[in-house]
Amino acid sequence: MSDGALLEVRDLSVVFDGFRAIDGIDLTVQHGELRFLIGPNGAGKTTLVDVITGLTKPATGTVRFEGADLVGRKEHEIVRMGVGRTFQTSVVFEKLTVVENLDLAASFRRPLWSLIRRRRGVSDAVAAAMEITGLDVLAERPAGVLSHGQRQWLEIGMLIAQGPRLLLLDEPVAGMSADERSRTGQLLTEIAKDHTVIVIEHDMEFLRRYASQVTVLHEGKVLTEGSVDEVRADPLVQEVYLGRAREDAAVVPEEHAAAVATTAGEVT
Repeated sequence: MSDGALLEVRDLSVVFDGFRAIDGIDLTVQHGELRFLIGPNGAGKTTLVDVITGLTKPATGTVRFEGADLVGRKEHEIVRMGVGRTFQTSVVFEKLTVVENLDLAASFRRPLWSLIRRRRGVSDAVAAAMEITGLDVLAERPAGVLSHGQRQWLEIGMLIAQGPRLLLLDEPVAGMSADERSRTGQLLTEIAKDHTVIVIEHDMEFLRRYASQVTVLHEGKVLTEGSVDEVRADPLVQEVYLGRAREDAAVVPEEHAAAVATTAGEVT
């Protein structure tokens, strides 16, 4: 592992029925980073996270977390090693209260027999997760009545309660109001003080406000990496997002057209 690196991905490729969804990606994420992954639809962002978390098996390459290879491990083993993720659609138990959801998430390291005992008080891990997400005032409210943003915060809190060192968040502000996006940005900034966070995101304004380091993926490859300003100024990024033509430019695939249209004017 490189000095200070928490996650190292090398020469990673994923092939689905002959289509190379990921094509030789190299990625290094340092301890304590708040890293954003961006790119048009079909760039390979979610597939990369699927490989890191054991959901998808790569054709080639290695994924090392704190020096240990993750490729070939089962999803629950990777969770126990300290890697947690959210999905584009929040996954919470609607009939359970906020605190019960958090307590259930925090219990994954406890023996099975202990789960049948009645909860007595709130553990430190659950209390900390409620406080950082701002859900302590909603502790006894059923998750099913929460707003969209509150459900996303609950899912993030459920990850935090598990004590991960790396959090992978897939489009955490999708569908949120402006106030909820702002609150989520503040939450990610706070979480990144004690965790390493990788965020898949399409919201360029959100990225401008909260990202420190950015990796741009395109057609399964790393297009460029750097600070927000460096990425925004990169001609290749502008070409991918805005469709600017160059003599040596490849044609943007048709499936990327929607992403190009929605982000036009946002990168520059």
